[in-house]
Amino acid sequence: MSEILNADHEYRAHADQHASLRLWLRMLSCTNRVEDKIRQKLRESFDITLPRFDLMAQLERHPEGLSMGELSRRMLVTGGNITAIVDQLEKEKLVVRLVGVNDRRLFNVNLTKAGREAFAEMALAHEEWVADLFSGLSKNQQSQLHTLLGVLKKNLQKQEETS
Repeated sequence: MSEILNADHEYRAHADQHASLRLWLRMLSCTNRVEDKIRQKLRESFDITLPRFDLMAQLERHPEGLSMGELSRRMLVTGGNITAIVDQLEKEKLVVRLVGVNDRRLFNVNLTKAGREAFAEMALAHEEWVADLFSGLSKNQQSQLHTLLGVLKKNLQKQEETS
């Protein structure tokens, strides 16, 4: 139990602190708990890491493939990290790197047939895990939370545009 308390960001907040800070720490705590559970399930069920799953998810959404740079930008990690992930997935024959048509120094990454099949199985399990993790909320509560977080996201985007 002490590990959970130490890892839970929400325990850093005090009742007398601003409600926005307490809300932020609760959101962070929930996000970390969900992410930790997903990481664990991916590792146990498919022997894959969350970054590798995320990269495959990006490629699944783009059947034409994505450049290494675009993958780096979308996943918010360095090119070196993307290279290491692609190297691992390529060894497992889940992705393939194709030399760019117009620039032979650039590579486009695509899922292989085996990669598409493996990802489809993982994505189905992932969706079930997430639904289970959120099952403590009614459909209406999930909808309300989604709407409220959408409002927050829109306000954050406006602040980014004006700064």
